[in-house]
Amino acid sequence: MHRPTLLLLTLFFVAAALVLPAGADEPNIQITLPGTNTPRPAAFATNTPSVPSDTPTATFTPTATFTATSTPTHTLTPTATFTPTFTPTDTATPTNTPSPTPTPIGPIFYPEGINPLTGLPYPDEEAMARRNLIVKVSNYPPIVRPQSSVNLADVVFEVEAEGGVTRFAAIFRSNMPTHVGSIRSARLLDLELVPMYNALLAYSGTSEPIQKLILAADFVYQTFSPLKGDNCQEAGFCRLPREGLNFEHTLFLDTTALYDLATRRNVNTGYKARGFAFNETPDPSGLPANDIFIDWYGQTDARWQYDPSTGHYLRYTDSVPHFDANDGQQLWTDNLVIIEVPHERRPDLFPEGVTYESYEIQLWDQGRAYLVRDGQWYQGYWRRQDREPGSALQIIYGNNAPIMMKPGRTWVSVVRGFGDVIINEQVADMEATGTAISGSVTPSPTWTPGPSPTPDPNS
Repeated sequence: MHRPTLLLLTLFFVAAALVLPAGADEPNIQITLPGTNTPRPAAFATNTPSVPSDTPTATFTPTATFTATSTPTHTLTPTATFTPTFTPTDTATPTNTPSPTPTPIGPIFYPEGINPLTGLPYPDEEAMARRNLIVKVSNYPPIVRPQSSVNLADVVFEVEAEGGVTRFAAIFRSNMPTHVGSIRSARLLDLELVPMYNALLAYSGTSEPIQKLILAADFVYQTFSPLKGDNCQEAGFCRLPREGLNFEHTLFLDTTALYDLATRRNVNTGYKARGFAFNETPDPSGLPANDIFIDWYGQTDARWQYDPSTGHYLRYTDSVPHFDANDGQQLWTDNLVIIEVPHERRPDLFPEGVTYESYEIQLWDQGRAYLVRDGQWYQGYWRRQDREPGSALQIIYGNNAPIMMKPGRTWVSVVRGFGDVIINEQVADMEATGTAISGSVTPSPTWTPGPSPTPDPNS
């Protein structure tokens, strides 16, 4: 056979071998990557399910080019090219991805594990399981200051007890302090606060008319007092005598003992109290508020100044820093709520001229309110939607939208009128009196077993 004829036959069989029939295996083409002597198999598309990829991947696309010609001077040469492609596979389309919806925090619904009093997670399961606890704490005369463990309360109501003298109703849930006080008596407003916050109530005593109302209330088994026989060993009401301190100011409470007693009485159930609404971001309509002064007829006053370094408002009482004897820190809050509420006499309960008269602070329906947070203040209204258990204080705009509070602690100051409230952008200079009581913030307690009912039931 002639050599040209032999060459043509050889090319014919080579071409026939390279043209594969349908269904035959893919050719095992090998590619030598630039810069390496190691051949790698070519990558081919697969039926991998379409999943968005966050990381771009290189796609290797081999291209085999076969050139056949009848001219014997050309050689059929399979060639492969390496084409890196940095296009993400199955890139997610932003328009098809729903934007996450923030979980609302109040005023009606709260995420699981969130404390409706603070808008923050409960510190532990025990806090979530126990009930709100209202403790009546004295704020007058000045010798009772500094009080103990007020800074551990989730919410504090400050209300007029009588004649411009204020008293605290501290609501505990996140914390369970062993030393709170000094403990003082109940007032008519407590008959509203207990159902509002579906709470337990701890108080020293009260006047006969108010005690009769408490004993007749549906929540009577949620109330605890030495006046009802609750003592030091079983309920945590213990006397702490101190030289120069009158007897009525020596009662303190161990909340751990009271919660144990509430559990044994089957009233320690972790009910929610709905009303506050929370958002880390302040509403955009706020006005500057760095110094807030509240006066109760010249008998008691409170000044709150904003501390940008902590985001807290710090309290001064009677022009000096007001401390907590438990932690040695100045009283502070994340939110200051000021509400204007009618104060009415109850001559049907208290005869004219008695020394134990208690005003009816009508905390139902609605009235005007200020909310102060993050160096800003907002005007709106307070509302108590109904008088059902757990229907607590709401702070709203005129269109019923909630005013967003800062997640954290709240102090509620109850006043007769906003003429007693001054809000300033500039802070008053309190440095001159800043250390007046700082040296007496930590008493040395010595517990004395009780019970020891106070001589004055209204004290």
